[in-house]
Amino acid sequence: MASQPLLDLGLQGSGCHCSPSLGRVLVMRIILSIEGRRGSGRGAALMAALAVVIAACSPGVGEGVPEERLLVVATTSILGDVVGNIVGDDAEVEVLIPSGSDPHDYRASARQVAMLREAGLVVANGLGLEESLADVLDAAVEDGARLLEVGPMVEPIPFGDAPCDPGAAELSGCDPHVWMDPLRMVEAVRLIAAELAEVVPGVDWASRAEGYVAELEAAHTEIASLLGEIPQERRVLVTNHDALGYFADRYGLEVVGSIIPGGSTLGEPSSADLAALVEVIEDRGVPAIFAETTQTSVLAEAVAAEVGRPVVVVRLYTGSLGEPGSGAETLIGMLLTDARLIAGALR
Repeated sequence: MASQPLLDLGLQGSGCHCSPSLGRVLVMRIILSIEGRRGSGRGAALMAALAVVIAACSPGVGEGVPEERLLVVATTSILGDVVGNIVGDDAEVEVLIPSGSDPHDYRASARQVAMLREAGLVVANGLGLEESLADVLDAAVEDGARLLEVGPMVEPIPFGDAPCDPGAAELSGCDPHVWMDPLRMVEAVRLIAAELAEVVPGVDWASRAEGYVAELEAAHTEIASLLGEIPQERRVLVTNHDALGYFADRYGLEVVGSIIPGGSTLGEPSSADLAALVEVIEDRGVPAIFAETTQTSVLAEAVAAEVGRPVVVVRLYTGSLGEPGSGAETLIGMLLTDARLIAGALR
């Protein structure tokens, strides 16, 4: 009987490597042929063919399964940028809330919920910022996720006269917008690096962090210089919602009013609230209302129109990084862009 060529076993055109599914088929066909030809000289040849297939369908030299990298999930685009500056190429960074979205009301997708369970570390702001994600984050922690909330650990300030208890449940009287102060973010960077050292101790995360710390400190110096040019009587802020408390506190500005009361964009002002705000703007000589890129400026425009003199509406980056090319696509770029916009409107 004519010998059966190896090509008939499906090896023709398989090249150096084959897919795992094809490999399994070829191996099974050779094994069946061996079983059917025990005692014949063909058995040895088929065993050799089996070895060839196994080698062909295995990863080549240098083509092994890539070493699994640490996955770090950050809740906001701002924290994603911060983490990325620390980890570089040594970890994969995923962001839950994309640029341009409001962190107060974002809803996670099913894919993102699953991703939280796979993360080696989840970095969140806390202090009630991610209020619509609270249940998702709590569930991830119950499933074993490692969660670091930086907000409660960088000396949060209160909203107005409300008591600030960083250890309280998710919605306390603390202002969650800690990223608006670059020096508080210096503290946050070091906290994140220390947490990474617990998760992956073989990397010098602290040195990585200090390089980024130097950039944040340089940004702080530049912002202070920009805002130092604003006359004392014009160092007043009216905002869309109370997102500039840390920024004002760091740079000697005063927040005299907000369109949406409190620290969440989910609040709704009454007509009496808006009328009182118009009066404050008139009495204090406020030259600008600072709206936000993540929210409509319709209410801000309406309030400005009620004032008996020109008041400009300027949109700042507060809750999210800007899109590529905006100049605000990084935390440092965002803070510098906001400082320039504020200085230009108040000078």
